This record gives sequence, C-alpha cells and structure tokens, in this order.
Amino acid sequence: MFLAKKLISGIIDVVSNIDQFTPSDPPPPHRPLAYAEQNESDEERQFRKVFQQLAGDDMEVSPNELMNILNRIIGKHGDLKTDGFSIESCRSMVAVMDCDSTGKLGFHEFKHLWNNIKKWQGVYKTYDADGSGVIGADELPAAFTAAGFPLNEQMFQMIIRRYSDENGNMDFDNYIGCLVRLDAMWRAFKTLDKDNNGTIKVNIQEWLQLTMYS
Repeated sequence: MFLAKKLISGIIDVVSNIDQFTPSDPPPPHRPLAYAEQNESDEERQFRKVFQQLAGDDMEVSPNELMNILNRIIGKHGDLKTDGFSIESCRSMVAVMDCDSTGKLGFHEFKHLWNNIKKWQGVYKTYDADGSGVIGADELPAAFTAAGFPLNEQMFQMIIRRYSDENGNMDFDNYIGCLVRLDAMWRAFKTLDKDNNGTIKVNIQEWLQLTMYS
C-alpha cells in the first residue's frame, strides 16, 4: 500500500524537457498473465503491483475508478488549474483506450494512458508560461504541436470552442481529455489508412462505431 500511495502521489509530478511528441503506439495485445509476468521488466512488474491495488479483484479500471484515481492525484497539485475530471470525461477516455471493448481499462491500456498523461503534463507545465495554471488560446498551438499534434487554425478554433472556457483558456483536465481523444482518433485513422495516402473509406456502421464509442 505504501508503494501504491508513493507512486500515485508522484505519478503526475513529472519534470522533463519535452520538445516534441508524436501520436503514441497502441497498447500491446493482451497476453496470458503467466507469459506477461515472465517477460516484463522490473519497472513493468512494479507498475503491475500498483495497478493490482488500484484496479481491485477484476484487474480492470472502470470510468468511475479512473475518475477517482485522477482526481485524487490532481488534487495534490495546486499549480494545475482544473475543475476535476468528470465521469463523462473519464468514460470518453476509457472508450477511446478500450482496445478489447470491455468498457474498462486492462493493465496495458491503463499503462498506455498513464504514460501519455505523464508526458502531456510536462508539456502543459512548459506552455503555461505565465504560471496561471491554464493554457491560453495564444499558447495552445505550440502546446498541441509539442504534444505531437500540429493542427491547422480551423481545427484549433473547433477545439477551443469545445474544450476551452469563454476566455479561450484550457485547464488541465480538458487539455488531457482532448489529447487522449486526438491521439486515439489519429491512431484509428492510421489503422484504416491502408495505403498510407491520407484518406480512408468507411461504411456507415464503421463510422458509427468509430464515433459513437469515444
């Protein structure tokens, strides 16, 4: 339990010189637990022990559990302005990371999300230049580019309308929620872009599955 508390309290307090990120690789495929345990690094074994304590007997993290974990952590960081992660935001994050469609995050899915949050927290702090705890509209393009998403002006305006407040400022939970969705949609597009020509063709069922469970 001490290990879990120690890792939880420090997991977002990451100091790094992050200049550029690209959309992340998808979580690895599920493997039998015995195989996984035999082939994991020491770091992965340590993370798995913490995950077991966080996830409980079913070894999966539900949206409600994810919300409690993130809000417990973020409450210890007064330099990150946030209203807290909502259940709807956490449902969305679970949906876009849920590779096996269980409605929860298994070990690899959760670890993948956790690592992304750590990286993007470093970017967030770097681009909160004035120390206000939020990223202003003028700082957002650089913050998204540093996180691996160089977007055009039209897309930024859509993101600001959806994720920022009336002054164009984006707080931490909205920044993370937006990036998780961007990362997942980007990976989904690349998977469907078989010819790697920047275009995809989907039918109505594929489109609904892609957009509704996210």
